Amino acid sequence: MTGVLIWTIAAGAIGGVLLRPKDWPEAVWACLGAVLLVVCGLLPAAQAAGAVAKGNDVYLFLTGMMLLSELARREGVFDWLASHAVAAAKGSPSRLFTLVYLVGTMVTIFLSNDATAVVLTPAVYAAVRAARVKGLPFLLICAFIANAASFVLPISNPANLVVYGKQLPPLVPWFRTFLLPSVVSVIATYAALRLFVRKDLSGPVESEEGAQRLTSGGKLASYAILGTGLVLIVTSTLGKDLGLPTFLAAAVAVLLATRARVAEVADLAKGVAWSVLPLVAGLFVLVEAMDQAGARDLLVHGFERCAQLPRITGSFAAAFGIAALSNLMNNLPSGLLAGSALQSFSAPPHIRDAV
Repeated sequence: MTGVLIWTIAAGAIGGVLLRPKDWPEAVWACLGAVLLVVCGLLPAAQAAGAVAKGNDVYLFLTGMMLLSELARREGVFDWLASHAVAAAKGSPSRLFTLVYLVGTMVTIFLSNDATAVVLTPAVYAAVRAARVKGLPFLLICAFIANAASFVLPISNPANLVVYGKQLPPLVPWFRTFLLPSVVSVIATYAALRLFVRKDLSGPVESEEGAQRLTSGGKLASYAILGTGLVLIVTSTLGKDLGLPTFLAAAVAVLLATRARVAEVADLAKGVAWSVLPLVAGLFVLVEAMDQAGARDLLVHGFERCAQLPRITGSFAAAFGIAALSNLMNNLPSGLLAGSALQSFSAPPHIRDAV
């Protein structure tokens, strides 16, 4: 009976995260489910607190990336990138498509797929509307490249940290496994999108004389992003946790850009989607309870079966199984479930990489 109640509450909470009844934020539903599990005695409070604590590195990483993204947005970096793409297109919608795709790829790689989906998309949409070209092809770029380039670097997708946890590979082994698949993914996605929207890439691209200028604050934000990228590449190469370096680099960038003025820091902080943090914390608690109710055992059994298959077959089975689960319940809770299962037994590297 306890297991049934846990599954019911978890399913309701995750359903609320996906469907957002009453337009309540996703974090409300995740935290409501987590609180219900504790109040109903289905999960001890100490165990729930331990589940929240498991995400410390993820919270720091997300906070750092959100601060950097908001700093870049506030200082016009994304608008500057989009306007430069329009200017460099020289009237060609096909060239503009390629340039926006390249911008989206770089933003995803170095600022994570969330920055592309949430921050770059509005800037691109505003730029292409001003250029009087159809917006759909460019919105599709932002949606798809956020996935296609999300495993070039460990920092390209917060889910990478969730799945690997403390076993996140250093940068060189990461490249050995994911660089070629990432390149193939980016190129294949470009080809498929270009084919799909080819009829919409017609007519001239209108652009003002010269691209938008980057302010001194924008230049500082750009240097901060590049500097953070270098710090994280070194940190990843050494095989260290990425959360604290990301947070510290972002904090330094914000303090420099705002000259440590309290009012400006507070104004920048208002633009950050802080609700992401309780959302993730709530999901950690839900996953802890679902593991207790048998979810981890089911996934471990499935991964063990995949590991017994020939390497290629097993990798495809694990990858497509988690892909199906992600489409049913969102990639973050499915990533948390998969990560918990993978960390509870000695999963072969090819199964972990496939997931």
